[in-house]
Amino acid sequence: MILDQFSLAGKVAIVTGCRTGLGQGMAMGLAEAGADIVGVDHAGMDETKKAVESLGRKFLPVEADLSTIKAVETVMVKAVETFGKINILVNNAGIIRRADAIDFTEKDWDDVIDVNLKTVFFFSQAAAKQFLKQQTGGKIINIASMLSFQGGIRVPSYTASKSGVMGVTRLLANEWAKHSINVNAIAPGYMATDNTALLREDPKRNQAILERIPAGRWGLPADLKGTAVFLASAASDYVNGYTLAVDGGWLAR
Repeated sequence: MILDQFSLAGKVAIVTGCRTGLGQGMAMGLAEAGADIVGVDHAGMDETKKAVESLGRKFLPVEADLSTIKAVETVMVKAVETFGKINILVNNAGIIRRADAIDFTEKDWDDVIDVNLKTVFFFSQAAAKQFLKQQTGGKIINIASMLSFQGGIRVPSYTASKSGVMGVTRLLANEWAKHSINVNAIAPGYMATDNTALLREDPKRNQAILERIPAGRWGLPADLKGTAVFLASAASDYVNGYTLAVDGGWLAR
């Protein structure tokens, strides 16, 4: 039956940046579908852990600094030692820096690219190596952005990183599809998270954004649950290299 194809029972998912926001929402969706979760963040994830475990699923918290790829091996080793395998990787962790391009600093460029693009690539590489070792195939879900499609303003390194995420997603799909490894991305629209707090607090920017969104509201972390489960499940086995927008219709305008 088709609904059985969406089940993640017996699967293990690594979700980065799942302390709050979109990562927490996707971790909850995967757990609701049956997956055990390896949560990765720079700080404690007690709230997410409690929520996942309340569903009867296991949650392994791994505190790690994803501004460097040194953390990748540590996370993978702990995940496999604890669960014996991984099946799903959600590369959600990301940061943003805002400044006019004319004034943008090298540090703000490097910091964002390191977390949003470099770590995403090398985490994907590590997951793929584990999938090949297991001979199980696997699912990788990268988190792109509306700025994978558009230029935006005052976020040059973020735009570059998210454009890169969409490109790398395609490349990895091209190379790894033959190994039953699906690599796709989700491009969230304007979501109510910590990263957009300043925008939502600015009355003019907030109103301008809401007027552009056909749905008439900011997205919520729960809005990504269904998409994450789909891309992590057997229901999406023939979907590869695609970036799926979850944006309330933003890109349709």
